[in-house]
Amino acid sequence: MSFAKNLRCRECHREYALEARHVCDFCFGPVEVTYDYDAIRKSVSRDRIERGPASLWRYRDYLPCDPDAAIDIGAGFTPLIRAKNLGKALGLNHLYIKNDTVNPTWSFKDRVVAVAASRARELGYDKLACASTGNLANSVSAHAAAAGMEAVVFIPHDLELGKVLGSSIYGPTLVKVRGNYDAVNRLCAELAGSYNWAFVNVNVRPYYSEGSKTLGFEVAEQLGWRAPDHCVVPIASGSLFVKIRKGLQELWKTGLIDEPKTRMSGAQAAGCSPVATAWQEGSMNFRPQRPNTIAKSLAIGNPADGYYSLVQLKETGGACGSVTDDEIVAGMKLLAETEGIFAETAGGVTIASLKQLAEQGRIHPDELTVAFITGAGFKTVEAVAEALNPPLEIDATIESFEAAYGARLAQGVA
Repeated sequence: MSFAKNLRCRECHREYALEARHVCDFCFGPVEVTYDYDAIRKSVSRDRIERGPASLWRYRDYLPCDPDAAIDIGAGFTPLIRAKNLGKALGLNHLYIKNDTVNPTWSFKDRVVAVAASRARELGYDKLACASTGNLANSVSAHAAAAGMEAVVFIPHDLELGKVLGSSIYGPTLVKVRGNYDAVNRLCAELAGSYNWAFVNVNVRPYYSEGSKTLGFEVAEQLGWRAPDHCVVPIASGSLFVKIRKGLQELWKTGLIDEPKTRMSGAQAAGCSPVATAWQEGSMNFRPQRPNTIAKSLAIGNPADGYYSLVQLKETGGACGSVTDDEIVAGMKLLAETEGIFAETAGGVTIASLKQLAEQGRIHPDELTVAFITGAGFKTVEAVAEALNPPLEIDATIESFEAAYGARLAQGVA
């Protein structure tokens, strides 16, 4: 049983049935799922959640589908790590890393697809589709395989090889589109009107986006049922950024945590930073950009939730970082060298932005801060390969090792 009530327009507040729909017929605003919070409050408790499965389905009362019929490949309840080494390097005394690199297909997209795919099957669909910058295609392909559904996934033609193979292995119909993600997304929006398929980030997007709020649930639970003081989150479409806060607010509405006062800060690559640019200009209207960045998973020049991200930045007193490709690579290396986490380029954006915001004084040293790492580094090895030290190549003798190792030390590299 789900406590979801209806779909409601975020602009004019008209309500619709829990169907496959992502925009309002009246004002064309986006719709989102609403819930019976009084009923949830009567059903849920900290103890009930803590006794649940070690996955996102422990928060079943807050999700818009029947958990007993869920497509579950084990997404969610990923580690929250106290990042003492990185915190010391950045001057942050209470820094945590939410490590979503360990999800089944190595990104947070398993959260959103688990919910979208489950709801799609309830609505009678037998085929999953998506427009993707790579991670979503991986997850849709995997969930479709587990559910016995067909998958058709659309990606830009120039994606990293790791992400292409990470979809192909599950046997979907993989479609490379000549163009960037925004072109892929436009095509899928058109196809959704002609094909009776569940496009997870088009016609079933309201359910899909609900999966992101489970990151907010988990962080609060893992912190001992409290909201963090500050979150730093990568922004692509903006949905993840907005929904993490929604998750914290829902826990408060249902009596599980105190009212959250969390400041929400975003992270974008300078080569695709429509939200960061608008925030820096003091504007509530972003201008679409043509992406040019190694952080391809964040390369959405016309973000669907861009406006709502700006609203959230303003409401919470957050900030938005904007970092170069070189800073992204440095961020990937910094996280790996201090905390042993190999993140993809989006993670480099988060860490580089975290560093930038800390240096600007926008994160207080004593704030309990959580940085969200959303995908694993083996998906984007091309971005960082040339910035790493090459391995030593030696003969199988002590003399050869000592000569090579000594030369490396003389260069100031351990």
